[in-house]
Parts: sequence; structure tokens; C-alpha cells
Amino acid sequence: MKKIITLLLAAMMLLSLAACGSSNGGSGGDAAADGEVYNVGIVQLVQHDALDKATKGFQDALVKELGEDHVSFDFQNASGDSANCATIANGFVADGVDLIMANATPALLAAANATTEIPILGTSVTDYGDAMGIKDFDGVVGGNVSGTSDQPPLEEQAAMVTELCPDAKTVAILYCSAEPNSVFQAKAVRGYLEDAGLTVIEKTFSDSNDVVAVTTSACDEADAIYIPTDNTAASSADAIGKVVLEKKVPVIAGEEGLMAACGIATLSIDYYNLGYATGEMAAKILTGEADISTMKVEYDPSPVKKYNPEICEQLGIDAPEGYVASEA
Repeated sequence: MKKIITLLLAAMMLLSLAACGSSNGGSGGDAAADGEVYNVGIVQLVQHDALDKATKGFQDALVKELGEDHVSFDFQNASGDSANCATIANGFVADGVDLIMANATPALLAAANATTEIPILGTSVTDYGDAMGIKDFDGVVGGNVSGTSDQPPLEEQAAMVTELCPDAKTVAILYCSAEPNSVFQAKAVRGYLEDAGLTVIEKTFSDSNDVVAVTTSACDEADAIYIPTDNTAASSADAIGKVVLEKKVPVIAGEEGLMAACGIATLSIDYYNLGYATGEMAAKILTGEADISTMKVEYDPSPVKKYNPEICEQLGIDAPEGYVASEA
């Protein structure tokens, strides 16, 4: 009898140890326990500082949540071509990835057109409702799509024009007409600027080949320029910077990376943090903790007013109180 009891106690101890060994709190622990590797496709519209930071934040968050041995990334850059986005997204679908991260609006639209089954998370997308044609957008895209938005408070960005350039009478809004996110921002900011009594002209380019000519025209016709979070402009920021600095026309930029090359100030969101939040959403979806069809689009809750000390000095502009010097 003693021998039977001893054997039973030993068996119970082994079961207890096995249970403890399989309990590793959090989604990363669950992935490690069953040895699953999640395959994630990343399609990024173009390489520039803001989008690069968002991708890095996304990858860092997923590695932290799932463990580096339990997530595999297939990163592909579309080189600014929407058609390339579609090719990449279709490739991810053919490969059967577990989730697609689409960095920028054209990448999101390409992924959404490629699949209604694989979860898709966007980032660096300004307005999901406008981009995807959703009327009365309530924050939930539905289906297999959600993500994070890089939309700053546009009314506050517009107000920065009069704060930093009080003598400006005419403002040019410079953006790529092929980017729905830029069209949306331009329309909103134009309304705010006109309400402030300013004359507004829109200067658009269709791709990077037209940027210098269109920027030159904007400088010749306006006292100040506003550039939204525009991927084509961001990838051509150095070229824009050469023109505006030579012409001595101040630029209010939609994001900090663009401001670093050509702008005097921005109401800045943190693209790394935005990507990181997207990665945290992805971990919840992959491990079954959340249903993407009910997930609200998330935003940066604390944008910061920043100014470019070097360009402000070149143009003789003093940043008002409340602006933080950018280190970008």
C-alpha cells in the first residue's frame, strides 16, 4: 500500500512540474509553449524616415510580445509604386502569411484588395474612412482590416502657420495628388486656413519627377507653404528643402522627418510609437486575444509642437513659447 501511495505522489509531482513549465504568462509564452511561428508580411510604400520608424516599432513590439523565435517577417518595399504594393500583397496571400502589415495608404488599399481573409493592419494611414470609402466612419473598419492612424490635429497644424508666419497672406498647400491621405488633409487644412482669412492655393505633383518644379512654383506664389504627411514629399524632402531655403519660404510640415529636411515646424507624432502600437494589436490578433473585425483604429494621443532650430535661424524665425526643439 505504501508503495502505491508513493508512486501516486510521484506522479502528481511530475504533473505539477509539467504544468508549471508550460505556464509562461502572456501571448509570447503561449507561442513559445506550442512552438508556433507566425509569418507576417510587411508591405511598405516607400523608404523614408517616418515609415521606416513605424516598421521598426511594429517589428519590435511583435518580437517582444511573441518572442523572436516565434515570429518571422517578410519585409518588402514597393519603392513608391502602388502597382508594386499590389504585387507584394498578392504574393503574401499566395504564401499564406498569418498577417499583413501595410505601411501607408496605398499599401493598405492593395492589401485590402488582395484578401478578405488574412488580417490586415495598416499604419501611417491618415483617414481609414476616406481611404476605404466608408461613409460615417465610426473608428471600426470591420472585416479583416484595422490599424493605426498618423493623423495629427489638423486644425492645430493649420494654426501653426499664423503662429510662426504672422505676416503671411498667401499659403500654398504642397502635396501629391495621387495620395488619398494627402488629398484629405489638404481639404481640411485649406478650410481652416481660409477661416483664418488667408488666401490658399494648392500645388500638386503626381510623382517625385514633378516635385522641384511644383515646389518652385509654390515658392514664387506664396508667403508660406504647408505640406501634409505625404509619402512622395517625404521621400523628396531634401529636394524640396533646397528650393524653399534658396527662396527663403517657410514650410510647416505634417511630420518631423519632413520638417528635418525642409520645414520650420510641425505638430509631431511619433511614428515609432505608432508602429509599436500596431505591433501590439497584431500580437493580440495572432494569438486570438482580439478580433480584428471589432478593433478600433488607434491614434497617437500626445502630438508635440516641434521646431527646426537650424532652418528657423536661417529664415530669421523665432519659435513661440510651447514649441520644443527637434533633434531629428
